[in-house]
Amino acid sequence: MRTKTAIFHRNILEIDPEKEVERIVARLEQDIFHVLKRKGGVMGVSGGVDSAVVLAIAVRVMPTSRLVALLLPERESSPESLLLGREVCHQFGVTPLVEDVSEPLYGFGSYRRRDEAVKEVFPEYDSSYRLKITLPTDLLDSDKLNFYTLTIVSPEGEEKSERLRPSQLRQIVAATNFKQRSRAAMLYYHAELRDFAVIGTPQKNEHDQGFFVKYGDSAMDVQPIGHLYKTQVYQLAEYLDIPEAIRTRPPTSDTYSAASTQEEFFFRLPFELMDLIWYGLVHEIPAEVVASELELEPEQVNRVYADLQRKQRTTNYLRTPPLGLFDEL
Repeated sequence: MRTKTAIFHRNILEIDPEKEVERIVARLEQDIFHVLKRKGGVMGVSGGVDSAVVLAIAVRVMPTSRLVALLLPERESSPESLLLGREVCHQFGVTPLVEDVSEPLYGFGSYRRRDEAVKEVFPEYDSSYRLKITLPTDLLDSDKLNFYTLTIVSPEGEEKSERLRPSQLRQIVAATNFKQRSRAAMLYYHAELRDFAVIGTPQKNEHDQGFFVKYGDSAMDVQPIGHLYKTQVYQLAEYLDIPEAIRTRPPTSDTYSAASTQEEFFFRLPFELMDLIWYGLVHEIPAEVVASELELEPEQVNRVYADLQRKQRTTNYLRTPPLGLFDEL
């Protein structure tokens, strides 16, 4: 952690959006055209706020003829994601390419391998059901350890939920991660076809807390918003006039067939609260100071501090580059 004076207030994460966009544009142009010496950029557009903001910035860096925006649905993607992805591309004058990645996912056995684990829990499960996995969202008021719950939804709308055993969770996650890795492969196909760079869309929350798939959505050549908290991304979204339907849509990973927010799936708190508490942790601000400003109890802030530290610790391997004896010969 960096040591800072214990100054903390509710507006501590407010930025100047215009200056920040100018700063990102200058760095992105330098990185793509001068450092990497690529001719343009390729990026995925998901219908979410992160990719919408990156798209709006990218069109300030290069002409649309040098920017490829890919919509990458698969059989379980929300139709709304595709519609919103098309909308934001249209707004910024980019004609998107649609690459459905369902076929490679069938080839990898992604759905089949995942469903084998699901049927261990719910034998009646079949392709007519929808599913999701979630974490408890009572982080502020409970010291319970993180555990994932599997929920299936029948064609009639009946829900059933059960806690997952570690082996079942691992199989579901490992099989599902083919989705992000298949999309990454498609991005690099289009980048190598044109001698372009892959422009990533993850922000600070996803990278630093480990909410990404290694060599999946972490596969990129440049990461223009990786230094920004999610709430700061929303500040840029408003400045860049991102469609309101995207700015007001609850962030979702759009990974499982039943709808779940990123808060339910991983973060466990609303971004507007979590980001402030996280800032306090990063800058070593006492929990009592953060709690007083946010009208919480110190023990609640300490629970969040512990959860954030645990996530960063257990996902360090995701951020670790390949290891080896590179300097030994």
